[in-house]
Amino acid sequence: MGGTSYFIVDNPANILIDCPALDETFFEFLQERGGVKRLFVTHRGGIGKAQKIQQALGCDILIQEQEAYLLPESKVATFQYELELSDRSMVFWTPGHSPASSCLYYSGYGGVLFTGRHLLPNLQGQPLPLRTAKTFHWPRQIRSVRSLVERFSPQTLRYICPGANTGALRGVGFIDDAYQKLSDLDLDLCLQTKPIL
Repeated sequence: MGGTSYFIVDNPANILIDCPALDETFFEFLQERGGVKRLFVTHRGGIGKAQKIQQALGCDILIQEQEAYLLPESKVATFQYELELSDRSMVFWTPGHSPASSCLYYSGYGGVLFTGRHLLPNLQGQPLPLRTAKTFHWPRQIRSVRSLVERFSPQTLRYICPGANTGALRGVGFIDDAYQKLSDLDLDLCLQTKPIL
């Protein structure tokens, strides 16, 4: 449905980021690689079939506390601001797109940031916050983007893996030179952007 999910193989702490379409091939793929310990939901639109995935794979669901109520039938782990998952991965709250919008950072490969729909590529493959009619709080989202620039450096953030609009990446699947592209954003100009309907 236009979304992109990711799977981090870090046995025994494998992480599935957002919910992909479900089929037998998907479950076989995950099981062959050690299964899933956690399903991390980056925003309310990434919930999809989280409950079915949890039932099929026996994994924990992790979501920022403000949107956990959307999974009343599931066993859910929550966090408030940030949570370390392993020595190489952590999640943290980046509100704006939705109240509980969050990112997952993986320190391998020079630093990879999985942004859900918090940052998406434009047609030139540059990361941008995208203001839509469903954006929860635009100024807060811009502040969350600023916090990413403050949190990381060129040495700690090499790639961004967005949760949608990946067709704009022309088959590459990630945004390279991520920190530089983030720090080059004119966030004051972004703040003035009208919603896309």
